[in-house]
Amino acid sequence: MMPMVYTVYGFAIFFIIAWVCLWLIHIMAFSYSKWKLHRTVDRSPPELPYPGVTILKPLTGVDPNLFSNIETFFTLDYPTYEILFCVENEHDPAVMLVNSLLHKYPHVEARLFVGGTRVGVNPKINNMQKAYLAAQHPFILVSDAGIRMREDTLLDMVQHMREDVAIVHQMPFACDAEGFAAVYEKVFFGTAQARMYLAADLLGINCHVGMSSLVRRCALDEAGGLAAFADYLAEDYFIAKAVTGLGWRMRVASLPALQNAGARSVGALQARLKRWARLRIAMVPTTAMLEPLSECLPLGAGAAWAAGELFGAEPLPFFLVHVLVWFLSDWLMLRSVQNGSPPFTKVQFLLGWVWSECCAPFVLAAALLNPEISWRTRCYRLDWGGRAHELKPKLKF
Repeated sequence: MMPMVYTVYGFAIFFIIAWVCLWLIHIMAFSYSKWKLHRTVDRSPPELPYPGVTILKPLTGVDPNLFSNIETFFTLDYPTYEILFCVENEHDPAVMLVNSLLHKYPHVEARLFVGGTRVGVNPKINNMQKAYLAAQHPFILVSDAGIRMREDTLLDMVQHMREDVAIVHQMPFACDAEGFAAVYEKVFFGTAQARMYLAADLLGINCHVGMSSLVRRCALDEAGGLAAFADYLAEDYFIAKAVTGLGWRMRVASLPALQNAGARSVGALQARLKRWARLRIAMVPTTAMLEPLSECLPLGAGAAWAAGELFGAEPLPFFLVHVLVWFLSDWLMLRSVQNGSPPFTKVQFLLGWVWSECCAPFVLAAALLNPEISWRTRCYRLDWGGRAHELKPKLKF
């Protein structure tokens, strides 16, 4: 009987410790967001000229916002940069769109690269490889197709580069948009994702998401260049791991990355979150065990039971207070990341927040039950450690 009692108390102590740690993460992330995000960009003339930046822009297909998203890269407030667009084949509809922008902004140095070089299974790296080798500048900005830039974003990122820094990355967020899917997207990226991203950066944990990432070319070449990471789907994580392993540092920019996909849907976002979960599970298997404890409802239920076992607390009131305070702290976090009030009502936020929190355990469960990763028209399976194998090769160069 005694071993059973010790086991129960052991689990109860574990849940209470996890609960306390998560609330410390809440406090750290919110405090860090107030200090780190949305700083005023220094526009005064620098003592030395800013280094040139090559922007790599991999494209596949066209969505309703692609033209306006790409156009923001032609109007950046930065003295020296080039834009290298990458498409897999000449029949891609993005080719016509890019050519129209090249004609509209002839004063901006920009080129289109059609057809990639197959150096591994990662189609994004294959698509960018030719342009990467042709890059003229010491800094490389890898920017996904769905990213929208403020005119001062690149300047902000470069100003975060120090002599010992090799990667400056933007924290994922989302543009304002209409509809429940847009609310769900902004709530997820402005609360759960932002909390873990900021806390990881503060604690020096690799949280690099490469949707908008400025990399020092010499550091990336020292790590083997883009081609060295072409057998990983999560190339951003492994690039950061390799570069920091060489002694360089990473920093998060003060302006979040503004994702602005033209077609938003709940299903598309959940499919993306499942893909990310499968990548995390393959790269860091312990994530599968610990990740549920980062979610409000599973953690709250476990902590409520533990508080009853250890302290005689009433589990239901404990759980309800936990959920209420978590909800309020997420509202404050979203306002901090948004730099003001979000573009929807508190009732809409409540609905989006409840949906996001209730779906999170099921998204993780779906990722565990089906390890195959679908990415556009391709399907992959991951080995432990993150190396990928394409199940239905369709990419030919």
